[in-house]
Amino acid sequence: MSPDLALGTYRCRDIPQAAVAAVACGASWIDTAPNYHHGRAQAELQPVLAGNRDLRVSTKVGFFTPDIAAAASDAGVVTPAEAASGHCLTHRYVAWQSHHNRAELGRVPDIVFVHNPEQADRPHDAITSAFTALEAEARAGRIGGYGVATWTRFDGAFSVADLLKIATHCGGRGHHLSAIQLPVSLVMLKPVAQALEGTGPLAEATAAGLDTFISAPLHGGELPTMVTDELAQLIDPGTTPAEAALRVTAYTPGVNHVLLGSGNAQHWEAAQRVLALPPLPDKTLHEVIDVLGA
Repeated sequence: MSPDLALGTYRCRDIPQAAVAAVACGASWIDTAPNYHHGRAQAELQPVLAGNRDLRVSTKVGFFTPDIAAAASDAGVVTPAEAASGHCLTHRYVAWQSHHNRAELGRVPDIVFVHNPEQADRPHDAITSAFTALEAEARAGRIGGYGVATWTRFDGAFSVADLLKIATHCGGRGHHLSAIQLPVSLVMLKPVAQALEGTGPLAEATAAGLDTFISAPLHGGELPTMVTDELAQLIDPGTTPAEAALRVTAYTPGVNHVLLGSGNAQHWEAAQRVLALPPLPDKTLHEVIDVLGA
């Protein structure tokens, strides 16, 4: 089954325009965070979400802007040290930020990701604190579920098994842990190699019934200029470098949603065509790993 296209707003310069282009090409999700686009991303998405009730949205807790830090300080939910750090996952802050996320989006978010918990001195403790707050939010119907978004820390700081154990501790067998988010690309190939062997975060998430969201499939737009013609032809003869890179990400086992950050309608149309192609054989993915290394 092909993964879905989703809009990732981290690098978007014009979020409303990108959202319109994404929706026009059948994107099923928008992923955002309260600190994106100088703290304006969620508010800018509200009209699009209001006009597309079937569109699902994920946001985050963790990082914040100076304006959010000031508001959180006034509310007494962060200490001066926490406010200065720009990142906080305490129970009181997560509950407060969850309320503000919902107000800015104008609706209940489907997923709230704990954003880069590896930033904390004790990541497992930070995840436990955040999950406790988010479990209460989910049980009250104020969020749909929660997850963890990270860059590289499924490779050491914590595993999907760790997250499941913590979620069960916080919410019992009926916990609301529902997703993970991580980068998978020709630059970040280790999850691909692991998935092909039935190990690593993608395989573990799939086995546990968790959704997987893939960030930076084109490495912030840099990959099309990094992929040689020879590599593109190895992946799929006749394809462009951008299409070849996207095919590797999209057809890695266990990938459910691929986040694109473009506001260009042509980019979305090209991505839609790529995801409609037959899956890449595992043999091709193994060959790519042999050439580039994991």
